[in-house]
Amino acid sequence: MILEVITPEKELFKGEVSAVQFPGINGSFQVLENHAPIISSLREGKIKVDLKNSDLDFNELSGEIENDSSNDKLIRISIKGGVIELRNNHIIVLAD
Repeated sequence: MILEVITPEKELFKGEVSAVQFPGINGSFQVLENHAPIISSLREGKIKVDLKNSDLDFNELSGEIENDSSNDKLIRISIKGGVIELRNNHIIVLAD
């Protein structure tokens, strides 16, 4: 699955993932590969991303992204809200 997290200023993240957990306005929810198409609003919080592989260079990541010290395939992306669209294993997050 491909995840793109975009703000009005820049692209925060783009990469291949195996699962993503989102802070939805009605509670958190997770999507896996081959999930049904969905559009949802997001509240302020962190997107928990399970990377497909761990070759991401954390030295170049902005302050919005933090890696998990116990799992090199797990990152969290801070957002202030936004919208997610998932279709055909391609997730686009338009974040604030």
